[in-house]
Amino acid sequence: MPKILLITADQWRGDCLGRLGHDCVQTPHLDALAADGVQFARHYAQCTPCGPSRASLHTGMYLMNHRSARNGTPLSSRFTNAALELRKTGMRPALIGYTDTSVDPRGYDAADAALHTYGSVLPGFEQLVPESEGPVAWVNFLRARGYDFEVATHHEDEPDVFEPDPNFPGAADRGPTFAPARYPAELSDTAFSVNHAIDYLRGHAGRDWFLHLSLLRPHPPFIAPAPYHDMYEPDAGPAFKRHDNAAAEASLHPYFAYGQAIAQKFRNDYGMDMASERDQRQLRATYWGMVSEVDTNLGRLFSALRETGDYDDTLIVFTTDHGEQLWDHWWIGKQSCFEQSFHIPLIVRAPATPEHARGTIVHHFTEAVDIVPTLCEHAGLAIPAQCDGEALTPWLQGNTPSRWREYAFYELDFREVVAQTSEQLLQI
Repeated sequence: MPKILLITADQWRGDCLGRLGHDCVQTPHLDALAADGVQFARHYAQCTPCGPSRASLHTGMYLMNHRSARNGTPLSSRFTNAALELRKTGMRPALIGYTDTSVDPRGYDAADAALHTYGSVLPGFEQLVPESEGPVAWVNFLRARGYDFEVATHHEDEPDVFEPDPNFPGAADRGPTFAPARYPAELSDTAFSVNHAIDYLRGHAGRDWFLHLSLLRPHPPFIAPAPYHDMYEPDAGPAFKRHDNAAAEASLHPYFAYGQAIAQKFRNDYGMDMASERDQRQLRATYWGMVSEVDTNLGRLFSALRETGDYDDTLIVFTTDHGEQLWDHWWIGKQSCFEQSFHIPLIVRAPATPEHARGTIVHHFTEAVDIVPTLCEHAGLAIPAQCDGEALTPWLQGNTPSRWREYAFYELDFREVVAQTSEQLLQI
């Protein structure tokens, strides 16, 4: 029977890995995992934003087939998923964090709270840390240690815990995303979730298990605890990939102009200077610091897995739901049609990978819909007929399939059914 560790770190760009040659970003622990497994350099999410992308990740289906097109759009209960399939082996799939999927409303009363959030737990998973679908569990953890943070009451709320240190020296000269968090790195939301994952691994040593660790970072808010907040210099790194000014980019397509409206709201929320490349570069440097903080904590997790004796017998999958524009194309966030929103990392460390294949970097196109078939095949299960992806098993066994896809496919549904934001701005 298998041991499976599925890790997602939210909103992680596919180029932000040291082993793939990024100019600045340091990810030594993920690089080491990749050197002991297989790294997929041209891996793509199927859609954005979070909910639809995770629906594809967990069902193995393209958006056009599972139809959960936006955050909060119900995911039909007629579809199976990775957790439901793995339960067929006798395991109890465990979750720390969130799946960002929305329940099928059939069988619920119209007033049920489950119909008003996309923070529901995907059927088949058992939540190990209640209320870790959002920041509530973590904020309560901090409050129990003497911090006076407000408790968010809703999954989508942004509590004051994400406000930066207001008196940090030098912050005025470095932009609004430079100052560190008001909590230390050892008490961050990432450390909190990884600590629970380590406890789970130690409690299940030598047994069969499936753990999905779903981390928020490097998803916004763009704030990092010391020392990660100033780990990278804003002047370092590559030039932005974009036209000379935002107006030139916006003129190419009405949706690109809509992207500028999204960016304007973001700048207002963060107090950024619209014309300041300094502020944009500092935000990018802060994001890189958040990436490195996640990497450090995953290093602790992998060490704990070795200590339990289960490392060699565990299928480890590291990926994300989608990327981040980081001001490329004058865009922030992920709801664009550009590659930076869809190119994502994938590292798989499988027990059966032969030594000569470890450290391989695959440059063929792979997709998020390939994860469910891979997990099922590893567990000795039939691949569900609904799956649009293919198992990555040949690559993990050191082989190159005789036939493989020659392109990556992704979709973007820009509708805002409830708020009508995009419809109004695009005049459709």
